[in-house]
Amino acid sequence: MATKRPPVDESTQDVWQVDQDTENTPQVKLETSTAVTAASSQLHADFDIDGLMTDFPTARELERFVYDETGVVLNLKGRANKLKYQIAMSVLNGESVDEKYIGGENPYVEKAELIPTEDLAPIPPRDPELPPADTLQNAFVSRHIPHPDPEMRAVDKKVDTIFRKYRNGMISYEVLGPLETRPHGEKMDKFGRLRPEIIKWINPRTGEQLVLRRDGTLTPQGRNLRALMQKMKVNNSNYWSVWVDREFVSLDGGQLQNPWDLGVEE
Repeated sequence: MATKRPPVDESTQDVWQVDQDTENTPQVKLETSTAVTAASSQLHADFDIDGLMTDFPTARELERFVYDETGVVLNLKGRANKLKYQIAMSVLNGESVDEKYIGGENPYVEKAELIPTEDLAPIPPRDPELPPADTLQNAFVSRHIPHPDPEMRAVDKKVDTIFRKYRNGMISYEVLGPLETRPHGEKMDKFGRLRPEIIKWINPRTGEQLVLRRDGTLTPQGRNLRALMQKMKVNNSNYWSVWVDREFVSLDGGQLQNPWDLGVEE
């Protein structure tokens, strides 16, 4: 005998079994998204100029607050009082402001506490007696020249030096670097710590200078450099003869037939 099932009470039916209108689902999500956007746009609605002026009476305090809230660095010092607070309000509300009001330094950094660095001296000019650069015959870079600075030389530091020989026989040198810095002097900061007064550059750069003149004579600096390079041995010779004062022979077909034709002197 078949058993009869009891009638289903729709009032107790599981709510998840009720058919839903899928067409309305996107509309519900859209309305939710719109509400979130509207709430986001009101994120800083509780800020006003009077409140900012009361809580942050100086430009530095105001810059720091805006930086903490938005990550934007402002340059407000010296601006009209009402203008600086209006700029801050605009940034807090996510609005764009003129680039001239945007700063580049962290507002928490006190410039007075920074150790200044002296200006880097320019590279000395090229020796005017040297021939045109496009007449270069060969070049050699040495990393074995002692540093000109006594303290650097005391710890066996070297400089990068390039020697150039030109087709007319003239030779030059140029110290390329490296550039380094060194703290100089001492002063006590507001926390009682001893700090350097200034950071100075160790700048060995020389620009291109003359070593060997066209008549075969050496400059005073050239004599020292040649003597040093001659002490650096390469097989049965030395650095100066092998790498710096090199001789290149270039003969065309006519010169091979007639070696007495000297041609045009360079």
